[in-house]
Amino acid sequence: MTLDPVLARIDADLEAATARLMALMRIPSISTDPANRDDCRAAADWLVDDLRSIGFSNAARRDTPGHPMVTGNMGENGPQLLFYGHYDVQPADPLELWKTPPFEPSVEDTPAGRVIRGRGASDDKGQLMTFVEACRAWVAVHGQLPARVSILFEGEEESGSPSLVPFLRENADALRADLALICDTGLFDRDTPAITTMLRGLVGEEIVITGPDRDLHSGAYGGPAVNPIRVLARIIAALHDDHGRVTLPGFYDGVPEITPELRAQWEGLGFDEGAFLGGVGLSHPAGEADRTALEMIWARPTCEVNGIAGGYAGAGFKTVLPSQASAKISFRLVGQQDPQKIRAAFRAHVQSMLPPDCTVDFYGHGAAPASVMATDDPAFETARQALSAEWPNPAAFVGAGGSIPIAGYFKTELGMDSMLVGFANDDDLIHSPNEKYDLRSFHKGIRSWARILAVLAERG
Repeated sequence: MTLDPVLARIDADLEAATARLMALMRIPSISTDPANRDDCRAAADWLVDDLRSIGFSNAARRDTPGHPMVTGNMGENGPQLLFYGHYDVQPADPLELWKTPPFEPSVEDTPAGRVIRGRGASDDKGQLMTFVEACRAWVAVHGQLPARVSILFEGEEESGSPSLVPFLRENADALRADLALICDTGLFDRDTPAITTMLRGLVGEEIVITGPDRDLHSGAYGGPAVNPIRVLARIIAALHDDHGRVTLPGFYDGVPEITPELRAQWEGLGFDEGAFLGGVGLSHPAGEADRTALEMIWARPTCEVNGIAGGYAGAGFKTVLPSQASAKISFRLVGQQDPQKIRAAFRAHVQSMLPPDCTVDFYGHGAAPASVMATDDPAFETARQALSAEWPNPAAFVGAGGSIPIAGYFKTELGMDSMLVGFANDDDLIHSPNEKYDLRSFHKGIRSWARILAVLAERG
C-alpha cells in the first residue's frame, strides 16, 4: 500500500476534517463537572459513530463507574498498535476571558497563521482526531489500514482517570499490543517534531508541624516557645545543598546519565536558555549547577516546595507564634527512582530535624515512577525518520518535565512501551481561556500519523 495517495487524500479532505473536529468540540465534555455527565456520554457516542463510519465496525462505548471509554479494532495484517487519546476537557472558566464562546469553535486568522479556537482544540480533541483522520484517509484510499489498530479513548483524563486502571486490568488481553501510540504532547518548536521518550514520575507530600497547643503572643512567648514556622524553614532549607542537589540519602539512586547520542541531539535543538527564563521574568538558572536547563527539565529529578502556610497572612500585622505550619512538597522522578523510597527518605529527613515539643503529620498525594521508553527498539528511530520527512526540521527524541500517567500504566498493566507523538505548540493555551490548535498542526499531524502508520507497518 503506497503512502503518496493517502497524503493527497488528507490534503484534499482538510476542510471536512476540520469540520468534523469542530463538531466534536461543540460537545462540552467536561469530566470534572457532574452537570456535564450526559455531554461526556454524547462525546463518546459521537466518536463511536465516527469510528464506525471509517470501518471500525466493532467500535463501542464502554461504560464505567465514571465516564465511558471508547474502543474499537480494525486491520488484519501488520503489527498490533494501540492508539490512546482522551475526549474530556477542562472547565472553560473564567468565561469572561474568552474572546469567543468556548464551545462554539471557529477557524480564525492570527499573525502566526490560522488556528482552530475553542476548548479541547489542542487538549486533546484536536490531537486525538489527527490519528482518526489519518486512519480515515488510509481506508478511503486502500480500503484498509496498513497495520492492526486498536483504539482507546478515555473520558476521565482531566479528572484523575479513576476508571482507567480497573478498565485496563479487566480488558488487558484485548488491549495489549506491540506498541502504544499516544497523542497528548507537543512539538519542540513550530518546525521541529518530537517523540517524547522520557516522562518524569511524581511524589507529592504534605506535612503539618505542630508545636504549642494554640497560637501564642510573640511578646509573651517569643524566645522560649518553639515556632513551627522556624522548624519548617530549617527542614525545607536542608533539602538542597549549595549546588542545587537534593540532600536526601539515596535520592539519586537509579538516576541515569543521558547517552552521548541523546546529548548531541538535544544540543542540536538550539534551545535558548536565556529566552526560556526571560519569558517568565528570570535571568539566572537555578537548580543543579552543572546541568543545562533542558537536562534539568527532561532528565534530572527535582524537589520543589509548592506551598507554605502558617501564622497570620492577612492584611495588616499580627504578632503571633503559630501553633502549626505546613508545606506541600513535590518530587519529580527520573530513570529507576523508587517513589516509595523517596517518600520514606523525605519523611525520615523531617523526623530527624524535629525538635522537642513538635510533632508532624504526613499526607501523601500520589506516587508514580518515571517512564523511560526503549528507544533501542527500531520502531522509534523508524518513526523519527517518518516525522522528519513531514516537518522542516529533523524530529528529536525529547523528555518531558511533567508526567503522563497513561504511559506508565501501559507499561505496568499491559507490559508495553508507548510512543508519544504530539503536535501542540507552547502557546496553545491548554487549560486556559482562548485555547487553540494551529490548523498547520492539525493538517501536518494527520499527515505525520499517516507516515508513521506506513513505516511501522512496513517494518512489521
